[in-house]
Amino acid sequence: MAVAITALSTAGPTISRRELIWFAVLTVASIVHLEAARTIERRREQAPKHSPYTNLKSLWVFAAVLLVPLPLVIALTVISYLYCWLRVYGPAVAVRKVYSASTFVIASATAEAVLHAGGLITAPRLPTSAWSLLMVIAAAAAWWLTNYALVVLAILLSSDERISAKAALGHPADQLVVAAALGLGVTMAVVLVHSPWVLPAPMLAVLCVHRDLLLPQYMRQARTDQKTGLAAAVYWSDALAAALRRAKLAGTSVGVLFLDLDRFKEINDIYGHPAGDQAIQVIADLVQAEVRSWDLVARWGGDELAVMLPNLGQQQLLDVAERIRSRLAGTPITLTATSDGKHHTLRGVTTSMGVASFPQTGNTADELLLAADRALLHAKKTGRNRVVPAEGSGLATVDDPATDPASTTAAP
Repeated sequence: MAVAITALSTAGPTISRRELIWFAVLTVASIVHLEAARTIERRREQAPKHSPYTNLKSLWVFAAVLLVPLPLVIALTVISYLYCWLRVYGPAVAVRKVYSASTFVIASATAEAVLHAGGLITAPRLPTSAWSLLMVIAAAAAWWLTNYALVVLAILLSSDERISAKAALGHPADQLVVAAALGLGVTMAVVLVHSPWVLPAPMLAVLCVHRDLLLPQYMRQARTDQKTGLAAAVYWSDALAAALRRAKLAGTSVGVLFLDLDRFKEINDIYGHPAGDQAIQVIADLVQAEVRSWDLVARWGGDELAVMLPNLGQQQLLDVAERIRSRLAGTPITLTATSDGKHHTLRGVTTSMGVASFPQTGNTADELLLAADRALLHAKKTGRNRVVPAEGSGLATVDDPATDPASTTAAP
């Protein structure tokens, strides 16, 4: 589609000298921006991603949509991606970068079609009235939606890993960055037409915004376990302390579950650590499916998980814990990343759990964690595959009436 659009666009109107000057300035500004942000972009490029990759090249491309004919917009897109390939990306998958550049071309053609439909045909297509402003906003929205839809579709269809639609859509904050980039593109176009000597000032602001793109990435990495997507232990502990402060003020409750997978080491020993990591990922998904969206699940250690459940009574906590225990014990888990190269299916993974709650069994985060950990140890010492409430709760132990099955039992 991008190649076809490029070929058809060459039959467009003659390019004026003024438009060539605007194209040259935008190209230089784009290269200066990319070079100044090279270290930032390289670090972001190396980060693990299963969601749309947010960058600010759209700023200069959309400014070009407003100022120059489509062939020059396409030329700017190609130059930007080639420069990034040489100076930023390093070793990269070529087809992904070609595809990304193609989505820029298709999105730009869509935005130009919107502008033409609204009567903004002659450059510069800048907002000078309420109607022209509406058309520029519509063109920016069309550019974003086209690019975003094509990228999400590619992620869903091409990934070798199981990725949910939510993960493929990415974080909403990243799309706000794209919206800001398109808005800055309009600003750059206006400045270039009316006060080109002022262009270095907003470029400095662009570089500051670009550096801030790293902050959400670092924050997500700090609070997320990379193998499971669950909360990291430190972030979970901070969230528990905050939840306790709110509960004390509101007079509500906070529950804590500690889960330890029974004999999980045998999975690593028999099938290999990659298979163990694969099993942990499936288990994490199963646990999250059994709790509410506002409950917080964390990977506490190698095979230990922690769950924070606000506003649940003690008996409700036990019910949730038993539901998780039953789900894990009864759900087959297929392992494909095994050391022998064969597929193996676990009949289920049993788990021992300790349950503690505020204010019944503790008033601070440390007290709750210690109480839940003691209950977990008691569950393991008394037969595994059971749920044990912390001392002082007055609740009875919940366990499986059957004997504790080996968690590594596999079906052929």
